[in-house]
Amino acid sequence: MTGGAGFIGSHLSEKLLERGHDVICMDNLITGSQENIARLTHDTRFDFIKHDVSKYILTGDKIDYVLHLASPASPVDYLNHPIKTLKVGSLGTHNCLGVALKHKAKFLLASTSEVYGDPLVNPQPEEYWGNVNPIGPRGVYDEAKRFAEALTLAYHRSHGIDVKIARIFNTYGERMRRQDGRVVPNFIDQALKNEPLTVYGDGSQTRSFCYVADLVEGLLRLMDSDVNEPVNLGNPAEFSILDFAGIVRDITGCRSEIVFKDLPVNDPKVRRPDISKAKELLGWEPVVDVREGLKRTIAWYRQRYEEYRGGG
Repeated sequence: MTGGAGFIGSHLSEKLLERGHDVICMDNLITGSQENIARLTHDTRFDFIKHDVSKYILTGDKIDYVLHLASPASPVDYLNHPIKTLKVGSLGTHNCLGVALKHKAKFLLASTSEVYGDPLVNPQPEEYWGNVNPIGPRGVYDEAKRFAEALTLAYHRSHGIDVKIARIFNTYGERMRRQDGRVVPNFIDQALKNEPLTVYGDGSQTRSFCYVADLVEGLLRLMDSDVNEPVNLGNPAEFSILDFAGIVRDITGCRSEIVFKDLPVNDPKVRRPDISKAKELLGWEPVVDVREGLKRTIAWYRQRYEEYRGGG
């Protein structure tokens, strides 16, 4: 698994080990963290390799699955690492598909709802081709993933590789970096410090938030399926950013005011998955509602703050 020390990758690694799989975790730690996988390193079936998958991947033992999750995913990260983001989506995907071809392994690509850009259709079904600015600042991530999908399906059509493409919508939960830059860790971090909550634009833009345990279950079901077409994985419950800020304030009990800043360039106005295919083909839909997921996530952040204050 590439990106296995990241937020989603570490949770997926954990579940694969619970299933009895051996896991090779590959990560260059640009946005991942060894802290995320610290408890897994004691398992003899888990092997961590620090490596940039944009460079040649040397493999030895038989591999049954190649799970390609490596990539900066937060705007803060991919705007700081634009070329590395493009490389991991292109060269990294090519290298991982080469491993899958060599071992006749199944291949799963962690794609993104960002392939839809600033959508003109809401909710977004997999058949929607998107509204992406290829040369805008966000284009480095959007186009990297769009290219990765095209390359993945080209290998499927040309070489018969059994491929899976998960279009992942906004996901949150434990192990999300405090400095990640996305709305959930931003709001939680600010709320726990009783600092103003930063809303970009007027807060009317919408997002849907999927708890990480639900997302991982969707990925596992996609892995086990015979589906080769892209599948949306996300929570179809849609919130305006302003309403979401209110939910975070309510759960944390903070007294933070809300401050408004300019909306970033090409920031999507709406984001909501049509998960009809996931329901039909995978029998999957989220089971953790946003308030419950946020309570668990906020409790984890509180614990981390206590440990930092206590020197742990």
